[in-house]
Amino acid sequence: QVQLVESGGGLVQAGGSLRLSCAASGRTFSSTTMGWFRQAPGKEREFVAAITRSGITTPYAHSVKGRFTISRDNNKNTVYLQMNSLKPEDTAVYYCAAQGTTGWGSWGQGTQVTVSS
Repeated sequence: QVQLVESGGGLVQAGGSLRLSCAASGRTFSSTTMGWFRQAPGKEREFVAAITRSGITTPYAHSVKGRFTISRDNNKNTVYLQMNSLKPEDTAVYYCAAQGTTGWGSWGQGTQVTVSS
């Protein structure tokens, strides 16, 4: 199983940018599809973006398309989420996840992103 640790969250004004990082442990990172999810207060966790082991990205969530970019560095066992043009509605806890054989099997502890208006 992959252990995941997110970082890079914080408080930012609307229109600003943040880059989230997710450091993974384990020898299987380079062969694992990775994803970012988020959960806002009172809402269900939602998919944001995913990237395959070879760097191909799946369609982004409509709400972040054109503003967020997922990437990975297999040499550093790290996946990133670059978030630009942030909006107050992007406020959420952001989670990194690793895809297993039966779905998203490993999750990080989450990092808080707060966007002020």
